[in-house]
Amino acid sequence: MKSTLYIAFALTILCSSFTCKKENKTVIHTIKNRETSIDRDSIISFSKQFIGISYLYAGNDPKKGFDCSGFVNYVFKHFNVSVPRSSSGYKNLGPAKKAEDFKLGDVLVFYGYKDKSIIGHVGIICEANGMHSKFIHASSGKAGSVTISDLDSDHYSKRYYKCVDVLPK
Repeated sequence: MKSTLYIAFALTILCSSFTCKKENKTVIHTIKNRETSIDRDSIISFSKQFIGISYLYAGNDPKKGFDCSGFVNYVFKHFNVSVPRSSSGYKNLGPAKKAEDFKLGDVLVFYGYKDKSIIGHVGIICEANGMHSKFIHASSGKAGSVTISDLDSDHYSKRYYKCVDVLPK
C-alpha cells in the first residue's frame, strides 16, 4: 500500500514539473510567434483568391466587390494588420522604400489618374522586382476587378508615388 502511494505521488510530481508546464510554455511561445511573424507568401496566396472579384466603389467585401483600398484593407485585416481604409491614408504612412528593397506584401501607393496632387490608388506587391514588380489590386480601369498589373506599365509608372512596408517588424 505504501509503495502504491509512493509511486502515485512520484508520478504526480514528475507530471506537474516536467510534462505539463513545458507543454504550456511551448503552446504560448508558438501562439506568440504566429502573432508577430507574418509570412509574406501567405499574404499573396490569400490575396490571389480574390482575382476576378468585381470593382465596387467603397467596397470592402468579396461578396459585393472591392475598391483598391478596401481590397488592401481586407487582405491585411485577415492577418491582423491595421492599414488605412482610404488610399489617401497612405500618403504619410511610413517611409518610402527604395525600389531595390521592395518585398512581397509591400504596399504600392499611386497618385490619382486625373489629379497628380492626391493619392488615388494602392496595391500589394505580389512579385518583387524593383520598378519591374507586379502588384495585385482592385482596378476600376479596363479589368474592373481584382487583377495583377505591372508596375512598369505606362499607366502605373507615371502615377507611382511610393512603396511602404506595413507589416510589423
